[in-house]
Amino acid sequence: MGNNDSAYNYLLKFNTIKDSIQNKQLLLRLYDYQKVAEDDKKQVQILLLDKDNKLKTSQLKQQSQQKNFLILGLVGLFFIGFFVFRWLTLKRKNEKLKNEKIQTEFQQRTVELEMQALRAQMNPHFIFNCLNAINRFIFINESKAASDYLTRFSRLIRMVLLNSQKKLIALEDELEMLRLYLDMERMRFKNAFDYHITTTNAVESMPIFVPPLLLQPFCENAVWHGLMHLPDRQEGKDLPGHLNIELYEEQNILHCVITDNGVGREKAATFKSKSAEKDKSLGLKITKERLSLLNQGTTGGTFYEIEDVTNEQGNAAGTRVKLQIHYKESVEEFV
Repeated sequence: MGNNDSAYNYLLKFNTIKDSIQNKQLLLRLYDYQKVAEDDKKQVQILLLDKDNKLKTSQLKQQSQQKNFLILGLVGLFFIGFFVFRWLTLKRKNEKLKNEKIQTEFQQRTVELEMQALRAQMNPHFIFNCLNAINRFIFINESKAASDYLTRFSRLIRMVLLNSQKKLIALEDELEMLRLYLDMERMRFKNAFDYHITTTNAVESMPIFVPPLLLQPFCENAVWHGLMHLPDRQEGKDLPGHLNIELYEEQNILHCVITDNGVGREKAATFKSKSAEKDKSLGLKITKERLSLLNQGTTGGTFYEIEDVTNEQGNAAGTRVKLQIHYKESVEEFV
């Protein structure tokens, strides 16, 4: 019919079926030979059993031993299978834990890089303003103020550079950097505000380690968006703003309450420029992510709250930030 493809396909099928039939026939012949051999063997065994009862007893004993060996073999296979199954289960569990650890380390590394980038720039606007303040003191012949400001500025930059490669620093070092920053801001704004840092005896006596520059962005936000826009300051009066930082420990959690008597969040929003707001929001965003990473695996709700402070008349009288920090008692705990 000229249908070569079909002919070739049927030829292949024919060869396959033919080979299969030949294999089956070979197996049947082997089975027949084996059956004949077994029948001959049984006949020989019967003859031997008739002649010798001792041989029969020996054969029965040998069969019993083979049966025992078979049972022991099955029990051994069961235990081998059990241990193989358990090994595979533990291996999968370890791989899962390893993958989770790698993912956690990746997230930590990502946040650390963001922290290093933030610390590396130490807010270019802040450095620019500091240099301008030094230049202004020199220009108006206030050399003592310029020297004092420059000394604090160099100490702050030195501490930031020293701590920039550390995951955790002692709480007293963090507070020292915070004091240097706030002192410089007070000098630059001609004592437009004052600040107080209070700690409980428990905090002072305990080994507490926290990530560096964790509190500074919140204090910076309070100074720039709250205290600098006070009506008394804008009218030229000598009534400074107040910034209070309170730290206490409770149930292995370091609580930090930052309170200012500024204009409040709603009014501060009207003073913020878009460019400044972008830089400040970036710093606060990274700091909040660092807090989230530090508090992973803990319970107790949110790790920070921001609320408005009102006076007796119900008007805005400042802002309060409450931070919950799951601190470490040693640097090794963060590894």
